[in-house]
Amino acid sequence: MSGLSGFPEFLPADRNVELIVLDHLREVFELHGFASIETRAAEPMDTLLRKGEIDKEVYVLRRLQAGEGDSDSGLALHFDLTVPFARYVLENAGKLDFPFRRYQIQKVWRGERPQNGRYREFTQADIDIVAKDELAFHFDVEIAQVMAEALSGLPVPALTLQVSNRKILEGFYLGLGIAEPTTVMPIVDKLDKVPADKIAALLQSDAGLTAEQAKQCLALAEIRSSDGSFVDAVRALGVEHPLLDEGLDELLQVVTGASGADGVEVVADLRIARGLDYYTGTVFETRMEGHEQLGSICSGGRYDQLASDGKNTYPGVGISLGVSRLLVPLVAGGLTADRSVPSAVLVALTDEESRPASLAVAAALRARGIPTEIAASPQKFGKQIRYAERRGIPYVWFPANGDDGDRVRDIRTGDQVDADPATWNPPAEDLKPRIKEQVT
Repeated sequence: MSGLSGFPEFLPADRNVELIVLDHLREVFELHGFASIETRAAEPMDTLLRKGEIDKEVYVLRRLQAGEGDSDSGLALHFDLTVPFARYVLENAGKLDFPFRRYQIQKVWRGERPQNGRYREFTQADIDIVAKDELAFHFDVEIAQVMAEALSGLPVPALTLQVSNRKILEGFYLGLGIAEPTTVMPIVDKLDKVPADKIAALLQSDAGLTAEQAKQCLALAEIRSSDGSFVDAVRALGVEHPLLDEGLDELLQVVTGASGADGVEVVADLRIARGLDYYTGTVFETRMEGHEQLGSICSGGRYDQLASDGKNTYPGVGISLGVSRLLVPLVAGGLTADRSVPSAVLVALTDEESRPASLAVAAALRARGIPTEIAASPQKFGKQIRYAERRGIPYVWFPANGDDGDRVRDIRTGDQVDADPATWNPPAEDLKPRIKEQVT
């Protein structure tokens, strides 16, 4: 890891873990038809601060010799991928086909105090579906399904995808006679960090609720199930409102539609509110077993008003995976890859005069997609084999020499066979680095 806190760096074998994870995410996203985009790292500060909730965390850009009023003044590094994506949609709306399905895997920067799971520079992987004027609800279900499938294939402990719906919360609060539901949600959202009795006190002191209203809000927040039983549990509280009915129906569709991915439990959890005001319906958070102190490693939701040019509105639903938040603690705990280089084969070198022959073997293997490197120097073969072992390279190729033809050795087993560089192939699982230790 890097000595500069908050900017994680991986050693080569650990970086291979990250690459394996990113390749898996891309594959799943693309299998579901999501197009890849990348937005610029810098945005005008007024764009980034439009939502106003993390102004203290934004890194501002400034050239050393910049003068006041220079053209690059007022720029800052993006702290997430959602705000730049909203800007991207508005600027390119005339060239995009809606509904537009995008995935984006990029670095972001945030001036937080570095701690476990929180970094100043980190990688996020986002998926969103955005429409023009109206977005059908079935896309909420699809986003949950796609991310559950993506999470299911990761080499990580069991995950819980917690799903809620702000319509349930808002409708319930309105049904209780609370005039300003949005003042309640951010307080209830702190339940994972603040004891329930203090939340009840805050609801009364800061949101103006009665003791009975606060009690009902906390009762709603305690409802949690991995099936449709949450609907009856909410009904049993005796609160009625049309918006509540709509939210319960939507949440039921998401929970039943997204369940079934191995290693990912989809749970209706009515304490999940998400603090950001732009969420209007479905909301997601994700916890990793044994690493609950990290908080949510994958979050998002429905936003009906995030992007608008005054004439058209572009509603969307999306979810963001904190790749660095997920991986850095696991790598620190022993998750790594079986090799530090991409090479599947090391071509041995008998002497410098035979280097052209070794180069020819390597070229033939590479032409068929087999990652190959050549020994750095013509040391004894035992030293060349140890060179491969230290890097995790599974095969050493010995070029033809005199009456002996080409041979290849699996250095893990010691098995050695005759081979032709024009036809030999390693097993498919040896072509690329693999996860060495599955974290459980």
